[in-house]
Amino acid sequence: MSIDRDGPTPVYLQVAAILRARIESGELAASRPVPSESTLMGEHGIARETARKAVRVLRDEGLVQIVQGRGAYVLPADQRPKA
Repeated sequence: MSIDRDGPTPVYLQVAAILRARIESGELAASRPVPSESTLMGEHGIARETARKAVRVLRDEGLVQIVQGRGAYVLPADQRPKA
């Protein structure tokens, strides 16, 4: 997936969708870290705050847990809310 900067969907939601797809496919496995803000910035050419907002979306959806000072980690499927 690529970022459409001219599309109607905000960039942070597009990045969140990319990360969500990686979690759902198993590419980002349970209990493993989500790419860091710096990594997301480099991969997608986005600002730090955009990367931070994307990860917060996943936290709010119950897909990841943010650990202060360590990053975000994918929650195991049995700890995620049912869709």
